[in-house]
Amino acid sequence: MARAQRTSRVLDKGQVQLLKFRSVDPKMDFGNDRSITTLAKQIEQLNTQLIDYNNTLAQVDAKKLRLDEMEKTMNDLMDQLMNGVCGKYGNDSREFEMAGGIRKSDRVRKSAQARSKTLTSVR
Repeated sequence: MARAQRTSRVLDKGQVQLLKFRSVDPKMDFGNDRSITTLAKQIEQLNTQLIDYNNTLAQVDAKKLRLDEMEKTMNDLMDQLMNGVCGKYGNDSREFEMAGGIRKSDRVRKSAQARSKTLTSVR
């Protein structure tokens, strides 16, 4: 699932405010970098950073999808190899166990008697 792209309410508010300030006085400047020009520059910088951030998220999502695909491919290959070992040597062989499988004779299974005891105790 892709990450949500980020938006900025401050950026939206700043853009609206800039238009309103320009309607009052297109050259509004109170000194000490408190001017419409400074606000416009900050809006542009924030917008650039936001675009960069969202592009980075998209790249991370693409890399995650690629990793997921590679993991799936690797899992499929490991399953196929294990099935090959099982087919060639059998699922009760030492080779099967050496490859990471559990030998059929080593599997612990509940006996029919143990299962019937649990069923009667549940009732």
